[in-house]
Amino acid sequence: VQLVESGGGLVQPGGSLRLSCAASGRVFSINPINRMGWYRQAPGKQRELVATITSPGSTTNYADSVKGRFTISRDNAKNTVYLQMNSLKPEDTAVYYCNAAHFLRGLPRDYWGQGTQVTVSS
Repeated sequence: VQLVESGGGLVQPGGSLRLSCAASGRVFSINPINRMGWYRQAPGKQRELVATITSPGSTTNYADSVKGRFTISRDNAKNTVYLQMNSLKPEDTAVYYCNAAHFLRGLPRDYWGQGTQVTVSS
């Protein structure tokens, strides 16, 4: 199983970035991914949820701090999740991690990407 993230970088306050995460692995062809999402961890802080999206149904969930600014979406055929981040603030600076979850042999299982750095600074 592999989750490959891309799209991080340095952006000025008020700017935008789009993160992508592609999940691959034979296990997903038998046990489809039920939920994909993004989490972030700033220096000295715990990892926190940013946004998740389910499949089927595409039900979304956002942290209060990003509502109205970030949009999560997914391409089920490609097992890819996106995070469009607008109106970025310095407090959005963190390492962003992609997450994929499904049920394997009836038990919940999570997978994580390696993380991509997002820095919001002037």
